[in-house]
Amino acid sequence: MTWLVATSVGVAVLALLVYASRAIVYIPNDRVGIVERLWGAASIARGLIALKGEVGYQPAVLRGGLHYFFPFQYRVHKAELVTIPQGEIGYIFARDGHDLLDGQALGRTVDTGVEDVAEFLKAGGQKGPQRMILREGTYALNVAQFAIITASHVHGLLLSQDERGTIEQMGTVLSQRGGFSPVVIVGRQSTANEENGHDMLGVVTIHDGPVLPPDEIVAPRAGHDPANKATFHNNFQNIDAFLRAGGYRGRQHQVLVEGTYYINRLFATVDFIPKTVVPVGFVGVVVSYIGKTGADRSGEGYSHGELVDSDCRGVWKEPLLPGKYAFNTYAGKIQLVPTTNFILKWTPEVTNVHKFDENLTEVSLITKDAFEPLLPLSVVVHIDYRKAPLVVQRFGDIKRLVDQTLDPMVSAYFKNIGQTKTLIQLIQNRADIQEIAGVDMKSRFALYNLELQEVLIGTPHGSAGNASGSRIDALLNQLRDRQVALEQVATFELQEQSTAKERSLREARAKTDIQAELTNSMIHIQIKRNVGEAAVVEADRRAEVIRIDADAERGRLTAEGSGRASAIAAVGKAEAEAIQAKSTALTGEGARLQLINTLGSQFADAIRDGQVAIVPKIVLGGEGGNGLGSLIQLASSLLAEKVDNAEPDRKLAVSQL
Repeated sequence: MTWLVATSVGVAVLALLVYASRAIVYIPNDRVGIVERLWGAASIARGLIALKGEVGYQPAVLRGGLHYFFPFQYRVHKAELVTIPQGEIGYIFARDGHDLLDGQALGRTVDTGVEDVAEFLKAGGQKGPQRMILREGTYALNVAQFAIITASHVHGLLLSQDERGTIEQMGTVLSQRGGFSPVVIVGRQSTANEENGHDMLGVVTIHDGPVLPPDEIVAPRAGHDPANKATFHNNFQNIDAFLRAGGYRGRQHQVLVEGTYYINRLFATVDFIPKTVVPVGFVGVVVSYIGKTGADRSGEGYSHGELVDSDCRGVWKEPLLPGKYAFNTYAGKIQLVPTTNFILKWTPEVTNVHKFDENLTEVSLITKDAFEPLLPLSVVVHIDYRKAPLVVQRFGDIKRLVDQTLDPMVSAYFKNIGQTKTLIQLIQNRADIQEIAGVDMKSRFALYNLELQEVLIGTPHGSAGNASGSRIDALLNQLRDRQVALEQVATFELQEQSTAKERSLREARAKTDIQAELTNSMIHIQIKRNVGEAAVVEADRRAEVIRIDADAERGRLTAEGSGRASAIAAVGKAEAEAIQAKSTALTGEGARLQLINTLGSQFADAIRDGQVAIVPKIVLGGEGGNGLGSLIQLASSLLAEKVDNAEPDRKLAVSQL
């Protein structure tokens, strides 16, 4: 029993000695071991990592399993594997390596990477923050040599409080720059001041590399050709390639468009700005702040500045047509120039959307008759898109052109016109003045590379609360009263013509109403005429028969004696005279009287049967006379005239008897 206890105690003591001596070390599979040599070799002459087995931190790491060491000679620090989550970036801080060069901010990238510390140091790796970043994944790193900074925590053996402060400061800077996430640019991106967002682009500022030459504010493009593998930096993601291509530190001309970019935010920061949109109806004139000095392309006779090609510094000769552009506004600006007609209004009440005329007011005139009216104007202007760069080069922008040139020129022109016209002439001859002004001012606008489309003149008026304005209003009121009087005269004349027309219409309607009676009377007259003519013909025939009989009888009775012949002749003569008397009665004054009586009787019957008013509304006869009598007299006259026309024929027939 005693030996058993002694054996157990010996085993426990041995185990404690083995544990204390660190001769056997177990490393879990989710960890690594960092080996530190305590004695048995010379001290490190330089640096932190013992590349030749010196006392200090060893470059190799231990992976999972049992590891055996000489007792009491080594210490093993167990550390977690470095894991970079999906969509995050890890940054590396090297404790050992070559010193950074003057002006160098980050340690160069070595081809061997950072998982093999010995190779890293042999390949010329440098101490301090590294250009290389860690993407998503798990890494077995020697955290004695490398401190790995992630969004959640820092992986590494922190050797001192000063080093802890340095690492924490580095993590704070990265957090402020959003450095633990890749740069993501989408189609529309909201900003703090813009709820709806805009199509954005990224402007890159480099914090490492050679400084810009004097007088340069934006670094030119470098290493953007994919065909050149040695210098193509793939949108600043390959730092060493960017520097090999001759890239400078500072704000870059090259921008980032939509996409995801894994950029070391210690090397480069990204600012987001909206893309430039040139809307339809405009062109964009580019004023470039960078580029080489170019030749003047403005042409002969233009002395207001130079126009250059699109890769030079200055105003570009070719404007940008409507579209959306990933334009770096730190490297230049785009001045929008309207190419559709736009209106400038010299009136304070109305300002157009373009705001070019927000400082324009009505033109103050002094007329020939000493009135002081205010004249509102509207001018329609067009700019040829090919001449837009000339306008920008000469005036800077359209609003400055309007305020400093067009406003004084137009105001002076109409002030001169006002001095030659009275106020009445200004009002009444507005169309003529407007037409003349349009012709005269076209050439003046052309001097400024503008096309004048039309000049529109408003009505002159006085200013409120001004004595001159009151006099102008009084004059205008007089003109209005005069026009009202002229219109009243014209109205009265038209009313008089209307009354006459109405009277003629009523007379025509009255004639239409009695047309049926007049037609019937004419038919009766024709019937009577036919009856009379028939009687005349009958009388003529009877007279002829009697004459023939008389002649025959005269011949027969010649022998019987003259007495009997005379008697027969007397009888025939008497009958002839009777027939002649009847014919005279039918064709003479007696026929007229009989016709009048017959017509009057028929007209009275028509009035009684048709219930026609005896006195018509429209008098056709003489003054104050009886309407019915006048109508009968009119009808009788017509009938008498017909009889008179037929009387000679009747008289001829009677004479033949």
